[in-house]
Amino acid sequence: MNILLVASAFNSLSQRLYAELSDHGHQVDVVLATHGPDPVRAAVHELRPDLIVAPMLRTAVPDDVWQQHTCLIVHPGPPGDRGPSSLDWAIAGQAPHWGVTVLQAEAAMDAGAIWAAEPFPVPPAGKSDLYRNEASDAAVTAVLTAVRRFAEGSHKPLAQTDESVTVVWRDFFRQERRRIDWDHDDTETVLRKLRGADSQPGVLDELLGLEVFLHGGHPEDRLHGRPGALLAQRAGAVCRATRDGAVWIPELRPRKNSGDPAPFRRPATSVLAAHQPGLTLPDDPAPLELPPGRRTWTDIRYRQHGDVGFLTFAFPGGAMSTGQCRRLLAAYEHALTRPTRVLVLGGMRDFFSNGIHLNVIEAAPDPAQESWTNLNAIDDLVEAVLRTTDRLVVAALAGNAAAGGAMLALAADQVWCRTGAVLNPHYRRMGLYGSEFWTYTLPRRVGPDHAHRLTTEALPVSAASAERLGLVDRLVPAPPQEFAAEVERLAAGLAAAPGLDRRIEAKAAARAADERRRPLSAYRQAELDRMHALFFDPDASYHALRAAFVRKTPAGSTRPLTAPAGDAR
Repeated sequence: MNILLVASAFNSLSQRLYAELSDHGHQVDVVLATHGPDPVRAAVHELRPDLIVAPMLRTAVPDDVWQQHTCLIVHPGPPGDRGPSSLDWAIAGQAPHWGVTVLQAEAAMDAGAIWAAEPFPVPPAGKSDLYRNEASDAAVTAVLTAVRRFAEGSHKPLAQTDESVTVVWRDFFRQERRRIDWDHDDTETVLRKLRGADSQPGVLDELLGLEVFLHGGHPEDRLHGRPGALLAQRAGAVCRATRDGAVWIPELRPRKNSGDPAPFRRPATSVLAAHQPGLTLPDDPAPLELPPGRRTWTDIRYRQHGDVGFLTFAFPGGAMSTGQCRRLLAAYEHALTRPTRVLVLGGMRDFFSNGIHLNVIEAAPDPAQESWTNLNAIDDLVEAVLRTTDRLVVAALAGNAAAGGAMLALAADQVWCRTGAVLNPHYRRMGLYGSEFWTYTLPRRVGPDHAHRLTTEALPVSAASAERLGLVDRLVPAPPQEFAAEVERLAAGLAAAPGLDRRIEAKAAARAADERRRPLSAYRQAELDRMHALFFDPDASYHALRAAFVRKTPAGSTRPLTAPAGDAR
């Protein structure tokens, strides 16, 4: 069928549905509803879709559109759930299970007939993580079911007036409900409030006289202090005392009226340092290899099991700043000193990487210079992976990867990908040529023609399509919570496989032959020459696109008929 996706942003779920529906043979177009109803009406008039699907919509579908066309709304709540903050209520209420419902648009919000529904478990994860993983898996299943039922033509959707549907209206989840009482809330309560707002909207609070939104929260097992007090810093995060312990908060976002010229999410320590330049907090680094039983946060960890090393990393939003790239490179170099035959890179769940840290760059005194420094730092990391010839390196993608983060994965010998992940192996939407040795690794995997198409069309690729293209070597059909254990099992099998030594020798020989044909330094220099010209050209589109992305302001066309620029994060 011809299906039109109507969305307020081309976010992770919109991208995944675009890719999955395309994989099923449908012609899929996208329109952003960022400038009122007229772009939506124009797209419907021009495309005349068989079906309209709204995977993420902050505004109502225009009345004349849903009255004349079947419009399916993807609601992140179980049947009968209504309201704009469904996942927030699920996390706040500690629901063990939740659901996604695909319902038909009508005048009342979330009141339309139900075409499909799918339950999902609610692990102790942040809301955005839950949305991109368990909720996204359920949404894909429910949407594909609804689309099939619509195409068959015989299905009668279930009216919400049916006695089997219990209707519950849940109001907008306001900051008053999110507010943390540092004197009285215990650590688990604080963590639940932080997880319920980790990406948006954050928890409004005050630190050192500055109104900020807190983003993300992780437990600390040793530090204690006066409730609400700042105790320490680590890897850009700050540790804050609770009534019975402490939590790590990785990011802060200054309120727009705070006077901060960069009112967007960035590492907590950088926000506080800009507000109070003389601030000093004790540094409390965590060991790369945590001892058993420790319950503390760190964004990079190493552990070893038999002949397999696991270097895990998890950065908010998948973005990697200069400092994060350098710390990850140091951890990678440490991992290479350990006697393993297989080294696995990747997080336990959610994002693999989205490349350079646009928020940190936008807040820098000289964004062009910070872009350049950040790019060279991630290039150093990718080059280290490419030059590893004494063991097999596996990139394990629990979640999405984009731009330089996707190219970091391609530097590994094998790419294992959870079936729910989406790849964006391109840079065009940010007006960039790209680096991270993509001109070497991407054609090597998919051929020059597919490499050109992927980087110029700049469309999201499902995990299944990525495997067919050769971007991915193995699909891992595991739920988000089971991915890490399945990767560990597969990695143990790879390390024990007969002939592994021959594979490592062949890898080293192939790398040496490639180096003779054209050194890695030549690929790097050619890419960096192009990127330097863009970074240091004040009129280059990259600067406006970066600012729009970071500051959440519209940029470019409002009515694209193919997949638009959006938030891969």
